[in-house]
Amino acid sequence: MSAATAAPAGLTTTLINTVLAIKPIAQLAKHQARSMMVKRAEEIGVPWRQHVQALQALGDGTWATALAAVQNPDLAYPDYYLTSFHAYDEGNLGWRPAMEVEVAARAVHARIWPEAGATGDARLRQSYHQVLTAQMPTPRTIVDLGCGVGMSTVTLQDTYPEAELTGIDLSPYFLAIAHHQTQKRPRPITWIHAAAEATGLPAASYDLVSACLVFHELPAQAAIALLQEAYRLVRPGGYMAIMDMNPRSDVFASLPPYVFTLLKSTEPYLDEYFNLDLEAAIVAAGFQAPTVTLNSPRHRTLIAQKTA
Repeated sequence: MSAATAAPAGLTTTLINTVLAIKPIAQLAKHQARSMMVKRAEEIGVPWRQHVQALQALGDGTWATALAAVQNPDLAYPDYYLTSFHAYDEGNLGWRPAMEVEVAARAVHARIWPEAGATGDARLRQSYHQVLTAQMPTPRTIVDLGCGVGMSTVTLQDTYPEAELTGIDLSPYFLAIAHHQTQKRPRPITWIHAAAEATGLPAASYDLVSACLVFHELPAQAAIALLQEAYRLVRPGGYMAIMDMNPRSDVFASLPPYVFTLLKSTEPYLDEYFNLDLEAAIVAAGFQAPTVTLNSPRHRTLIAQKTA
């Protein structure tokens, strides 16, 4: 039976990949997918357009100042980053994706737990931090790799209010949003425009290096380089923590081929992530074997310690 069903599934995936390779059709599909996401978000109580309009209303001057505060004009972007992510032609290097990433995350994660709705994203991040607090001592210094607009960094700070937080991201637009939105927090957060695999931060200086929902957006080579950089940054006895999609989840295994193909059209490195033995890569980077905890029906948390 399985052999009989494998061929049609493969043919369906190949056909959809071929269709999506036609740029006008791909653009139309992305536009429709985005429109459906905006509509679905607002139906469950995520104010997508209102959120974006509020950010836009702050004006170009505000955002120019915020961008100048965080951008490294000499940074050379790695080739893997200069591609389309999440149906944006500009990928992560623009104001539209930066202003929409928070509401997009809330919309996507609303589906993890049917009863959670608009609170799904917060529940997902809380589930990650519950694993952290249960399995490791309280960190004093934390680096958040691939921090985006600071959603993961802020929730880390809420969990560890006395810790010194540093957020690293390749998108200066994301960091500008993060910088602007966190200026009034009781404890300052340091935002650095750099690649997660080449931060430039001092070695052996951090108790915790966290990567929340980052690895599925990396090609395998960059993921391995990130782990090596994390090992360099962590103090002896410190920890690396990763929360991301669980490739072994029944949710992904049961996706119809065409749905998974459309998902891959917005996540260019998803195949590489699903094929990467992340636990083995963590050990190869020098860490002890990680613990693996399922913190949602489709996410896992891996925590690995650097030998003291």
